[in-house]
Parts: sequence; C-alpha cells; structure tokens
Amino acid sequence: MNDHPVIARIRLNPHSRDVQRDLRDATQMHRTVMRMVPDNLGNAPRQQAGLLYRLEETDTASTLLVQAATLDPARLPTGYGQADVKSLAPMFTALRKGLGVRYRIVLNPAKRERLSLEAKGKRGRIVPLSGADADQWWLRRAAEAGLDLHVLTPTSMEPARPRTSNASGMRHSLLRYDGTATVTDPDALKEAVIHGIGRGKPYGAGLLSLAPAATA
Repeated sequence: MNDHPVIARIRLNPHSRDVQRDLRDATQMHRTVMRMVPDNLGNAPRQQAGLLYRLEETDTASTLLVQAATLDPARLPTGYGQADVKSLAPMFTALRKGLGVRYRIVLNPAKRERLSLEAKGKRGRIVPLSGADADQWWLRRAAEAGLDLHVLTPTSMEPARPRTSNASGMRHSLLRYDGTATVTDPDALKEAVIHGIGRGKPYGAGLLSLAPAATA
C-alpha cells in the first residue's frame, strides 16, 4: 500500500437520493465509499484499500471524509457531492516527537466480555463502553498509537445501524473525541492514521485526523 494515503473531503449534496439513503443506512454508506477504491482487491477489500471514513454533520451541511491508499471520486454516484482530494504526505513529514496536535476521531469503544472458567473455549460478547470506561479505553489506545492526550472531549453520536435485510441487528455505538495531544512516537502514530483505531471501521469509526495545535 502507498505509504502516504490520500484523503477526500466530500461536501454531500443534501438533495441527492443516494446521499439521503446513505445517511439512513450505514451499510449503504460503506458500499458507496468503497466505490472510490480499485476493484478486485480480494477477500478483504476495505483493509487492502486502507479505506477509512467519517461523517461530519452540522446544522447546515454534511461532509464525508474518506481516506485510502488511492481514491477516485469520479466513481461516486452522479450528483453525490463536491470532492476535494489531497495527499497526507505533508502531514506525515511534519510528525515528530514532542509536536503538539489537535485531533478528532470517531470510535466504537468496546471490550470482549470475560466468561467464567466453565465457558472455556467460548468467546464473550462484544460490549460497548461508555462514560469513564470509554475515556480510559481511548486514553490507552491513544498511548499505544503514539499520542499523549491532554484534552479529550467526548460527543455521543447516532449509533450506526446496518439496515439491509441480511445484516445483524447490532447497533454500533459511536463516540467522537476531540482534543489536544503531544506526539510521543511518530512511527506508531503514522501506523494508527493509516490503519485506523478500534472496531466499527465499516461503519464510520477509526479515522484519526490530526492538525498542528495552535501555538500561543
């Protein structure tokens, strides 16, 4: 995979039926963003493409951020939105130990249930985390990813619900974290940006955005 992924910022057209459908259905949104990556990527095309995405909604607009090794916005449905694509190479070049950054990420904090000894060999359910447990989960994962968090502000998001007939009824709980941090391990951070963090990546979780922190 390309060492330097690209990121597309797509201002969604609210009048597009495709957009309206995708905003209601996380599975359809995933299918649409996958149209932007090359075909024939094998059994795990999202991982092969390095595709991650995040939906950002305000009162007046919806923007879709899509990151992958390579992207072709021309493959999106006609009238889907206005796309601007740029390389992440300059950001990777700027990463260094001690750099102050602002970050944003949508996560699906979860843990696997611990089962009793009698249930040996079975796997526990995936349990979503919230509140202080979710904050601690993100602190740990951020540290592993080469970030020392100073501020973490959580915002509850609409759960992602796959709505296709053959999808499980599971809701993927999503939390957005915004804040500031110091880079402790640029190589680990680069890997985290490229591969994403945590579960729920097909449902809009895991994409880590970084920007230099404003200096006084």
